[in-house]
Amino acid sequence: MSHPSVLLLARGDGVAVETPALSGRLSALDPFVEGRKTVFLDESGFAAGTVQFNGSALIEAYPFTEMLVVHQGVVVLRSADQRLEVGVGQSAVIGRGTAVQVEATVDSQWAFCVATLATGVDQPGVVALAAQTHLTPSAPPDASVLIGPEPQCRTQNLFEDSASTLRIGVWDSTPYQRSARPHKVHELMHVIEGEVTLTGDNGAIVQVRPGDTAFVPQGTPCAWESTVYVRKYYAVS
Repeated sequence: MSHPSVLLLARGDGVAVETPALSGRLSALDPFVEGRKTVFLDESGFAAGTVQFNGSALIEAYPFTEMLVVHQGVVVLRSADQRLEVGVGQSAVIGRGTAVQVEATVDSQWAFCVATLATGVDQPGVVALAAQTHLTPSAPPDASVLIGPEPQCRTQNLFEDSASTLRIGVWDSTPYQRSARPHKVHELMHVIEGEVTLTGDNGAIVQVRPGDTAFVPQGTPCAWESTVYVRKYYAVS
C-alpha cells in the first residue's frame, strides 16, 4: 500500500460502503469462505474487513485471534461452558486455538480485525467487550499536533492477545482537534458514542459516526476533529 488511507468497513445505519475488498478465506483454515471480505492485509498477518454469514459453523481450533463488531443480525459464540450472544453494536473476541461454534441469524454481518500470525502462546476462549467498562486516564495526543485545548482521554484494555501483538479495548475523550500525522499503529475503531472527522493529507474526509466501523493502517496520515465526546472500541497492533 503506497499511500495508506482511512478505510470505512461498515456504517451503523446499514448504508453500503464502497471500500474495495477481496472475497475469500484469510487462510486455508478460515471457516468463512465467500462471506469474508478483506479490505486490508499486510505482511505481518494483520487484517480487517467484514464477514457476512448465516447458519452454524463448528470450529475445532479457531485459526487466529479475531475481534468482531456486529452490524446486522445476532451472532452467538459457544465455547466450553460459555455462551455469548453478540447483537448489533456489540463486540467480542475469539482467541486463537478456541474450540467454538459460531451461530448467526439470517444476513448477519460483522466487521473484523484479525491477527493471523501467532508470535506467542495461544490464548483460547471467547471474551465479550463491555462498552461501558470502567476507564482510567491515558495520555492525550502530543502537544505538537494539538490544535486548541488538551483533551481528557481515558482507556482500558479488555483483551491483550498472548499469541500476537493485538490489544483490544475501549477509549474515550473530550472533544479535540489535531493536525495530520502518521498513525502510530494499525487500528480498527468502532464509534460507540459521538462522531469524529478523519482527514487524510490528500484532503479525503471520512466521518465516523455512532455505529460506524473504520480501519486506519499504520502510517496513514490523518487529522482528527471531534466536537463532541467520543467513546470507541479499538483494536490496535
